[in-house]
Amino acid sequence: MGLLEGKRLLVTGVLVESSIAFHVARLAQTEGATVVLSSFGRQLRLTEKIARRLPSTPPVVELDVSSQSDLDGLADAVRQHVDGLDGVLHSIAFAPQTALGGNFLTTPWEDVATAVQVSTFSFKALAMAARPLLSPGASLVGLTFDASRAWPYYDWMGVAKAGFESVGRYLARDLGPEGIRVNIVAAGPLHTTAAKSIPGFKAFEDRWKDRAPLGWDVEDAEPTARACVALMSDWFPATTGAILHVDGGFHAVG
Repeated sequence: MGLLEGKRLLVTGVLVESSIAFHVARLAQTEGATVVLSSFGRQLRLTEKIARRLPSTPPVVELDVSSQSDLDGLADAVRQHVDGLDGVLHSIAFAPQTALGGNFLTTPWEDVATAVQVSTFSFKALAMAARPLLSPGASLVGLTFDASRAWPYYDWMGVAKAGFESVGRYLARDLGPEGIRVNIVAAGPLHTTAAKSIPGFKAFEDRWKDRAPLGWDVEDAEPTARACVALMSDWFPATTGAILHVDGGFHAVG
């Protein structure tokens, strides 16, 4: 019996095969889960295409986390495929180029606001949109890049991720009485679509290879996906509000 046997999951952020979310969906299906994906706009067809590379082709519902109408309709859209949810993966982030790459002091508020809405507030918005479907014991898992320090080039996305991590703690506080767990996985740098949009990403890659005690492979999203799947299983029944580092141990060394 698989780790997620009988579980119903909503996975956001599947865009290409290198996406962390793709590997989470693949592994979740392998472990017995029924998976529903979300996407929107021009990305929707890409998600539908890449979904066919999963062990079983899952349905894709439309969800733009910056659209209140999409959020309001999410529960009904998901109910067309499953009668509830036992887990949700938040794998959504975006910042305009002006908010990255050393532009911290000159980024206009409008672009900062976009980064915060899509990358931070959306965690709460997604949780509330999925809430009518969540059963006691359900698990919400988000993805971050360790926001405890100021990274080169990461700028306002780093600020947005710091807020994201805080949102996770507040969601854990407020949803805990309903039996809903909320945790975050802090992954090391991986060659994803999001990483390609960060100027100077090579600096992260080189630093991790040199400093992570266990080493680090920027092409291998499997360890991160395994952590997400484990947190959505029944094996962490009393863990919430936590940040689990999957970075080869980089965060622990000076």
